[in-house]
Amino acid sequence: MNEQLVSSLSSGAHHYLSRLAGTWEGTTQTWFEPGPPTDESPIRGTMRPLLDGRFILHEYTSRVGDQPCQGMAIFGYQLGMNSFQSIWLDSFHTGTAMLFSEGKKGQDTFDVLGSYAYVTPETEQFWGWRTELELIGDDELRITAYNISPEGEEDKATETRYRRVSSSV
Repeated sequence: MNEQLVSSLSSGAHHYLSRLAGTWEGTTQTWFEPGPPTDESPIRGTMRPLLDGRFILHEYTSRVGDQPCQGMAIFGYQLGMNSFQSIWLDSFHTGTAMLFSEGKKGQDTFDVLGSYAYVTPETEQFWGWRTELELIGDDELRITAYNISPEGEEDKATETRYRRVSSSV
């Protein structure tokens, strides 16, 4: 293991990500348009380290309305670019796509931006998706995502508020 990674695991971005490991429960709100949330559902998730702490795997189950939802994300920090990264997929929001997102070089908070295509027989549009991850103390976590229209307008899309149930997975 190289010296830069060892340092990051002990006190840097990888250490921050390691603090997410455990079992979490809470609520997820979903917005389909600006205003009050369209849905609020319970969520349960686990987060565990992958590859000696280089990444964190987040697996979860929830609902959107009466539809069950399950998903996963991998969170990481790319030392060469000094940026947080994530890949996200789930059974409700992403369909058959994987959403890759990356933060700005040198940014020290987890705030990543990705994009996705909205395709119908009549249209093909490209939208942005920005995700913030905020660990509040040791036992609260907020994951907020924003939809960004092709015109650049940003609106809240989802917000998960977790409380830690256990530090072990």
